[in-house]
Amino acid sequence: MHSDMLLAAADALPLPGRDEVRPDTQVLVGFGVPEELARFATRPDWTVYVPGHAEEARQSVLAATTRAERAYIHVSAESNAEPRRGATDGFVLVREGGAGVVLAVGATLDPVLRATAGLDLAVLYTAVVRPFDEVGLRTAVLAAEHADVILVEPCPRGTSAHHIAGTLVHVPHRLLALGGPDGLDEAELARAVREFMR
Repeated sequence: MHSDMLLAAADALPLPGRDEVRPDTQVLVGFGVPEELARFATRPDWTVYVPGHAEEARQSVLAATTRAERAYIHVSAESNAEPRRGATDGFVLVREGGAGVVLAVGATLDPVLRATAGLDLAVLYTAVVRPFDEVGLRTAVLAAEHADVILVEPCPRGTSAHHIAGTLVHVPHRLLALGGPDGLDEAELARAVREFMR
């Protein structure tokens, strides 16, 4: 089991008496429990980070403490090969495409990239799921030829689906929500994506 993300998050936490943090700041770090991630994703006024790399875990803690957030940071044993700049602020475009949009959350990015290789799909990545980046999603969907969205997150299937529906309420669209073990299984991802595509 790799615990690089957990160690990076722990190392970045402020130390009492050494680091100055606003008293209303709350940072909780959870390790490998998707149901806990889903629970925090429903709480209003919480920022929920799902880093996919140790450096993103460190950036998540620093962002939460700098902004005096109430934040839950979900780390896991799975990791992407490299961190993505800006992923703790919202969706980052990783691959361009016109036939639809894939939203990859946290450590699902590398399996998503391999499973969708050769397909004309835009791939967006994020390490923060709450607040939900409505502008980033809407921009990508409106730029695509088809308003088809594939959500892949490391928590129970459909955890963020209602945010997508709310963001695209005025845009006729189709949504495929994948999560849990399916979000990390490359073969299952590839099969589900190909069956969903037009």
